[in-house]
Amino acid sequence: MDLYYSPYASSTGAILLLGKVFGVEINKIPINIQAKEQLKPEFVKLNPQHTIPTIVDNGFSLWESRVILTYLIEKYAKDDSLYPKDPQKRAVVNQRLYFDLGTLHKALAEYYYPQFRKKEADPELFKKVEEALSFLNSFLEGQQYLAGDSLTVADIAILSTLAFFQAVGLDISKYSNVAKWYENGSKVTPAWNEIENTVAASKKLMESTFLLNQISKLSARQPIATNMDFYYSPYSSMGAAILNTGKALGLDINKIHVNVHQQEQLKPEFVKLNPQHTIPTLNDNGFVVWESRAILTYLVEQYGKDDSLYPKDPQKRALVNQRLYFDMGKLYKAFLEYFYQQIQKKPEDPELFKEVEAALEFLNVFLEGEKYVAGDSFTVADIAILATVANLKVINVDYSKYTNIVRWYENGRKEAPGWEEVENTADNFKAVIEARK
Repeated sequence: MDLYYSPYASSTGAILLLGKVFGVEINKIPINIQAKEQLKPEFVKLNPQHTIPTIVDNGFSLWESRVILTYLIEKYAKDDSLYPKDPQKRAVVNQRLYFDLGTLHKALAEYYYPQFRKKEADPELFKKVEEALSFLNSFLEGQQYLAGDSLTVADIAILSTLAFFQAVGLDISKYSNVAKWYENGSKVTPAWNEIENTVAASKKLMESTFLLNQISKLSARQPIATNMDFYYSPYSSMGAAILNTGKALGLDINKIHVNVHQQEQLKPEFVKLNPQHTIPTLNDNGFVVWESRAILTYLVEQYGKDDSLYPKDPQKRALVNQRLYFDMGKLYKAFLEYFYQQIQKKPEDPELFKEVEAALEFLNVFLEGEKYVAGDSFTVADIAILATVANLKVINVDYSKYTNIVRWYENGRKEAPGWEEVENTADNFKAVIEARK
């Protein structure tokens, strides 16, 4: 197995950690992103998104660190303890992994990475860091582990995230549950020295270039059918896609509209269900999970008649997961950041729109010669990304130049359950937004 990586990334340590635990021989190939080695044609051929880390396992290419971690477990672990097969247990693990990508790591990266480029620390961005750590602290209330009663890949991923950012000045001491969990996790996680070695290399690099001192100075100035309820927004295409998937699975779902403009998501009874107070949120007879992609995979694992929508085969599943993380961390993220500039009536930001176009270019490449977005059959990755693309109507994206996307979307809307309702939801949302302008 080849691992294309940065020796200074915390995710590298987590991947090497699992490789050592499972006895997988990993050939490490460093990629110098400053020299733009990730843009070389031979690397782009392996990974058209040209991100690291990327692995090639006997010809099977995969990227996105959290997906790589789950793939290694499903392919090489002797049991499912680190990534449970039980749909409810797995859904919680998935939710925590998406939380890491979309909330915790995102907040930390947006606050600290500009400082690597010698920019001033932004107090508003640090509030997002504090909010993310508060969420994590809530998840760990009364818990020894992050996603259940034993160590899982969610612990490993988020422990490695915190390990790296502690090296650049993050203080977790006031988050007592997080601090206790981190101390325990670093002791019980096998081969933890791989994380420590990676973090030490990162710290050494930053000290040698005076970045660590820069960050420390800047940081010193920062402000310290079922009994199933579905909490959602009627203007969310993803919410409609989830409801239609549930309907296709024969589930009787009780829809509960949460009015975010009236801040109903902040009511104590909702925060008790979901301390991150995000929608959509699903309560399946007492089992609560949020983050739409985690909800989708949970529903098909728990109630699907087969694994066609979310294959059990490790390579097929890893490809689906990679596309889901791509949606969350790249495509939907780009849409959201551009869209919120519009809804706040700020001037259009051409740079943010370029991010939307770049994400669509990646998707177009993924779909070259492919009928589906993740393999040779329709999966939850298609459902999720179709919903995101439907949402893009709100910002009037011209799809015509993305020929592979146009072809895939026309095919996908025929296969996705109740797709007309999803598109109607997107149209209604667009009408509401335009009426406010």
